[in-house]
Amino acid sequence: MARYLIKRIIISIVTLLVILLILFLLLQFMPGSPFNDQKLSAEQVAMLKEKYGLDQPIFIQFFRYVGNMLKGDLGVSYSISVNTPITELLVSRFPVTLKIGFLSLIFGTLAGLALGLLAAFFKNKLLRALYSILSLLGVAVPSYLFAMFFSYVLGYKWEIFPMLYDYRSPGVTTVMPIMALSLMVMAVIARFTRAEAQDVMKSDYVMLARCQGLKNSTIIIRYILRNSLIPVITVMAGLLVGLLTGSLVIEQMFSIPGVGALLTNAISSNDYSVVIALSFVYSALYIVVMLILDILYCIVDPRVRLGGKAE
Repeated sequence: MARYLIKRIIISIVTLLVILLILFLLLQFMPGSPFNDQKLSAEQVAMLKEKYGLDQPIFIQFFRYVGNMLKGDLGVSYSISVNTPITELLVSRFPVTLKIGFLSLIFGTLAGLALGLLAAFFKNKLLRALYSILSLLGVAVPSYLFAMFFSYVLGYKWEIFPMLYDYRSPGVTTVMPIMALSLMVMAVIARFTRAEAQDVMKSDYVMLARCQGLKNSTIIIRYILRNSLIPVITVMAGLLVGLLTGSLVIEQMFSIPGVGALLTNAISSNDYSVVIALSFVYSALYIVVMLILDILYCIVDPRVRLGGKAE
């Protein structure tokens, strides 16, 4: 186990460095500059590039950035919030994005598990129809369309929830964004849960449990649910990162001061340092989630082998 984790950590570090290098190279080919102010002369732009080290070769910039990053320094913003450390921008915005992403994942997963298990275990036509409609809509309809629907109906027409984010009452003002994002999670989890649960229900040990007279609730919790969690956990890893990176439009719609809005502004203003830092954070987050996923495999199913060897 320890050897496997060390190997994965080393591979993850190398992968992050490669991603960082690719980001640096790609941004060199982007049109425009972080210093697009028409009031600046060519000499002033040159002085600013020299100040931030942007006039140096790309590989020198890269290794300097890696060295600063190891010290916890992700650089400063060039144009969004001039000379403000990016870590300060992240500290003030990332908790909001994490909160919305995690709550959307939790609510969507719980609802998807319940819907998928019910659709697989019971033969009710109404339940099957509800499953088909919700799973199809959740996958086919983008989250921002659900957000627009909730905003119009629940926010504008019925005035149940505020239409814009308010830091004074973050709980109430994030209900609609969480609902919009969790529907996609619910649909995906329900599809995987139902498909896996149907396979598990045909297994010999489930048939034996039924012959022994165990209750349906016991069979679902002890046998079907646990053995259906492996593919669900796999999907959850991608969904979590997808929620954090895919909530850009949602945050803009509800004026949520999260990382999504920061990344959108950084791209539009060519703030290279912020774009690189956020892309790196997202990449690191995804790799960490995948590492945690491998550990959860062993907890849920001891038959899983790490590194090709039995633990």
